[in-house]
Amino acid sequence: MFERLDDLVMRSEEILKLMSEPEVANDSKRLQKLMKEQAEITPIVETYKAYKEAGKTIEDSLAMLSEEKDEEMRDLIKEDLAQARSDRESLEKKLKILLLPKDPNDDKNVIMEIRAGAGGDEAALFAAEIYRMYMKYIDRRGWKTELLECEETGIGGMKKVNFKVEGQGAYSVLKYESGVHRVQRVPATESGGRIHTSTCTVAVMPEAEDFDIEINEKDYRIDVMRASGNGGQCVNTTDSAVRLTHYPTGIVIYSQTEKSQLQNKEKAFALLRTKLYDLELQKRQKEASDARLSQIGTGDRSEKCRTYNFPQGRVTDHRINLTLYTLDKVMDGDLQEIIDALMAADQAKKLTRMESEE
Repeated sequence: MFERLDDLVMRSEEILKLMSEPEVANDSKRLQKLMKEQAEITPIVETYKAYKEAGKTIEDSLAMLSEEKDEEMRDLIKEDLAQARSDRESLEKKLKILLLPKDPNDDKNVIMEIRAGAGGDEAALFAAEIYRMYMKYIDRRGWKTELLECEETGIGGMKKVNFKVEGQGAYSVLKYESGVHRVQRVPATESGGRIHTSTCTVAVMPEAEDFDIEINEKDYRIDVMRASGNGGQCVNTTDSAVRLTHYPTGIVIYSQTEKSQLQNKEKAFALLRTKLYDLELQKRQKEASDARLSQIGTGDRSEKCRTYNFPQGRVTDHRINLTLYTLDKVMDGDLQEIIDALMAADQAKKLTRMESEE
């Protein structure tokens, strides 16, 4: 580990020298690439320097203790020594986390898909609420969204919605939201006051670039039709809606959110590329280990990652046994505490695995 850290310190110094050279400063692409690399390694280098400083403090304190006779001074030195040892221990843990292999998709934008699961109309209403919850969270982060595909019900619910999230590190944060989300509450349509359980499924996929996935023309069919839905200048007046069918996987995408047929076609292909990329990712990860299951389940009540219990005002994430009694805040987009806990648990698991392999 320390050899790698020394190499990173040398690389950081090399990058700083390169960026000061005129030929590099005038090459915007190369300069941007170096700046990005420097931004990635700077937190590691700074933490390593602090780690070494704590180590030097320990050495100096031990040397002083061997020479110092005054008990009062020795007590002060011992306090400094204990603090330095504590600092070095915490900095070593931080370094191990910083050196964990990075998911190559972490910096990518995200395509999220929410589908109503078990529970009929109530499931569709819950899916719409989960969609609004994410919109509020994404807005808090200052990220941008773009609606790609939406299938609504007549009572304000959503059978399915796909949307894009653009923002620095969006996938690294939102990937923990994948799974089956379960709601427990009394539906507005329930006259007997009984608590019902419904589900929706959330899939978080890294957005695929054009070069990530190649789609053969023989593998798909495009159908155009008139858009349908509630209002809009082009609804039922122009053939702007697009249905894209991918034969090998059976994926069907219907896009009508834009006025232009060309724009709807571009959105449909972007969504198809992302879904195919995600399928390939899951296949690779399954071959590598059984640590990650498929993101999206069947929508069955038993396959849950999180429960939103309205009568008790409770949110429980079952993967890490975390329970918060702040349901109103969570539904208003205050998800950071849950996401931070999931990230910490994921890092701890990776650290344990890394240490067992050393």
